[in-house]
Amino acid sequence: MAGSFNAEQIREMLRAYFIMGSVNCPGQPAEVLRQAIAGGITLFQYREKGKGALQGDARLELARKLRRLCRASSVPFIVNDDIELALAVDADGVHVGQEDEPASNVRRRIGPGMLLGVSAHDAEEAERAVREGADYLGVGPIYATGSKEDAKAPAGPEVITRIREAGIRVPIVGIGGITAGNAAEVVRAGADGVSVISAISLAANPAAAASELLDAVRKAIFQRQERG
Repeated sequence: MAGSFNAEQIREMLRAYFIMGSVNCPGQPAEVLRQAIAGGITLFQYREKGKGALQGDARLELARKLRRLCRASSVPFIVNDDIELALAVDADGVHVGQEDEPASNVRRRIGPGMLLGVSAHDAEEAERAVREGADYLGVGPIYATGSKEDAKAPAGPEVITRIREAGIRVPIVGIGGITAGNAAEVVRAGADGVSVISAISLAANPAAAASELLDAVRKAIFQRQERG
């Protein structure tokens, strides 16, 4: 477990997890993030991937700008699949996929104090990620998504249920085609929160979209706790 955060803190961070890079929004990324923070996002991941993604100094400059916004509002800042960049901007953690560097290698490189998130598509991948040092799992795609060019076929909320039934207890965030309208289904399946890209980045009002998403997740978690 990451030295700076315990499991309960991580679960809270995953409630409304916003992922974005410059290719995911029509306007200025910093302004979209500013509005998303105002709306209540609980964690931000900088994911600069896809056609037209920034490279080199421009990539670093945007990362630093977004990191400053997060730090000013105490929103944890995660970098997707770029350990050097994460270290350069003093990120709170790194998230890697199954096709990226092995989680065990990433954990050795970032040390025990940074968060490590790992994508998982089934119980086997989830178990391996936990063994290799993952603090939380990003499970999906739950529903169909157009935000990632290399997205796998949607697995439905049931994939989270199967991972929980396999005994995996680390925090889980669902990803892929999630909106405020279907977030409750993901939480009921066993997720601690939901991660989105376009539901916020392409919203006419990112602050309102973030607030609606967080409200939906918190309501679903409360209902789950009430049921015991």
